[in-house]
Amino acid sequence: MARNLCKDVYAITMKGDFYKDSRFVQQIRASSGSVMDNIAEGFERDGNKEFVFFLYVAKGSCGEVRSQIVRAADVGFIDDDTASRLYSDCINLSKAISKLITSLKKSSVTGLKYLKPET
Repeated sequence: MARNLCKDVYAITMKGDFYKDSRFVQQIRASSGSVMDNIAEGFERDGNKEFVFFLYVAKGSCGEVRSQIVRAADVGFIDDDTASRLYSDCINLSKAISKLITSLKKSSVTGLKYLKPET
């Protein structure tokens, strides 16, 4: 889901007046990439506590993208249908991240780095 959001953000920022606002383009691309990157980085830490931390950061970045989508629609960079679809995608992604956080917090497994090697 995060990967698709990132691809969609890149697609909308390559068109029309949006493309001309380089600072906004950099900002929304960075925040959408941050969602994907923080999920990946947290997962690679091999510990649930660290993973949960990075998932919260990813969730925050998802909220940032959502805000930027509204702003892009408000200034006419994207049409209302595109904004609505992307906004909905962000909401669904945020919900999925929240469910993963809840699942990890309830899990008795603490992460790969905490497994004791077999002797």
